[in-house]
Amino acid sequence: MVAQRKRRTSDRRRREALRNKAFGGGVVLLVVLAAFWSEIWPYLLAAALLGGLGAVAWWLWRSDRFHRGADRRWRHEDAVRTGLRTLAEVDALTWREFEQYVANLCERDGCTDVRVSGKAGDLGADVVGLLPDDRRLVIQCKHYAPHRYVPSGDMQKFVGTAWLHHKADVAVFVATCPFSKAALGLAVQHGVLALHRDLLGQWNMGTPLSALLPFNGSGQGDLRHRRQWKQTYKRS
Repeated sequence: MVAQRKRRTSDRRRREALRNKAFGGGVVLLVVLAAFWSEIWPYLLAAALLGGLGAVAWWLWRSDRFHRGADRRWRHEDAVRTGLRTLAEVDALTWREFEQYVANLCERDGCTDVRVSGKAGDLGADVVGLLPDDRRLVIQCKHYAPHRYVPSGDMQKFVGTAWLHHKADVAVFVATCPFSKAALGLAVQHGVLALHRDLLGQWNMGTPLSALLPFNGSGQGDLRHRRQWKQTYKRS
């Protein structure tokens, strides 16, 4: 108990000594300021102004970053909402509207110089543009009934023109239905992204086209799944 009392007394004296030193230092500072005020006040005023300007500049910079970030997020979310449709709505589009819809998805994903052919004799290049990394993108669009399959003949024609005639760096065949086994095999063999209905749904929901490239040849489900899915659409 005696030792604790001595320790508390010592701590109290130490705090009092520190307060006295601080008070004494403050008094000395005030005396110096009063004695030399006429000489140092312009420097103090300049320092205060510079500090104020720095604080205002920092606040403006922070506000600008915040608003720019919020604007980028809003624009991205608005672009996703604008391109967002249910697959039933996509089925209701005309083939011309479907090509424009695909072009809009490309622009949403950052593609540039996107153009829609929209005419006969385009040799499979319904939509062309540049990916964000400047690779040339060529897309064939088929707006078929969802219970149908893209036949191998359609894929053969596109394979024959995408690389040699259109000089594509990335070739995509997008359809509102699945691909036949033969058509899917040709796409995988020749490096064409077969963007079937399941992948179209992912693209529609906001997944970037570049993220779908590794899934070529997959995603259509097993035979039983496709049979049930086909029967469902035939009834609708």
